[in-house]
Amino acid sequence: MSTPTLASKRRRSALRTAAFMSPWLIGFAVFFAYPLLSTVYFSFMRYDGFAPPVWSGTKNWGYVFAHYPYFWPALRNTLWLVVVTVTLRVLFGLGVGLLITRIRTATGVFRTLFYLPYLAPPVAATMAFAFLLNPGTGPVNSILADVGLPAPGWFNDPTWSKPALTLLALWGIGDLMVIFMAALLDVPTEQYEAAELDGASARQRFRYVTLPNIAPIVMFAVVTGVIQAMQYYTQPLIAGKVASGVIQGAGTQFEPGYPDKSTLTLPQLVYNLGFQRFDYGSACVVALVLFALSMAFTALLMRRRGGLIQAGG
Repeated sequence: MSTPTLASKRRRSALRTAAFMSPWLIGFAVFFAYPLLSTVYFSFMRYDGFAPPVWSGTKNWGYVFAHYPYFWPALRNTLWLVVVTVTLRVLFGLGVGLLITRIRTATGVFRTLFYLPYLAPPVAATMAFAFLLNPGTGPVNSILADVGLPAPGWFNDPTWSKPALTLLALWGIGDLMVIFMAALLDVPTEQYEAAELDGASARQRFRYVTLPNIAPIVMFAVVTGVIQAMQYYTQPLIAGKVASGVIQGAGTQFEPGYPDKSTLTLPQLVYNLGFQRFDYGSACVVALVLFALSMAFTALLMRRRGGLIQAGG
């Protein structure tokens, strides 16, 4: 009986590895590679979903970047949400986590109060916020007027619509609170004790002990927050509909972005172009821009992932 050669052993090992990886490979090919390649293909086609696709070259790209009036406002709004909303959510979530881990009484009550809003369905939460922030009849503006403060227009004012969406995002901070609480409670207590013996202040203990230990969790929160912000669709669309008073029924079409395109995001453009205007080629162009931005932000953050630890050190 012949002894297996080194080449045959390597081949069998490679086949065994491929067999174990096959579920992931099949899933990657079906749910990522094929849709991505199809999106690239249709971005160069004139296609309405009914007639066969026709090659159009770069016309879809030129239309989206040069002639479609909604693209650049949507891009600016999406980038604003990524930079401002994600930053504030991470800082607020970390602050709430620090607060709850420091208090000694009623921690369960505070955890419940901060986590419950996260469980609210996005549509219901947005509609409730639109009611609370209604510039004419909302209780928030009534309280502001009673104490002599100016009452913003919130979702009816282009200047205040994105800050209102940010407040909505901060209200549902329960997911980040739980993640940060787990990370903070996992920091070794002996490191805090050693820092106290060395005379470190509370600020120094946070900078040199807490921050380096939770840096991977902070990076995780930032990366996932950026991905979620790049997919922001339901909340701005519902807020615009409620604030504008549009009741959508059969035969009606709502142009997203109310007021004055200030709540328009790239995911809304993909839906508007593809499923309302039946311009699948242009919708694929916007989808590819969204994908490229997500990859660029993620790659940049992963390259800078050691910054928090270096800052702490």
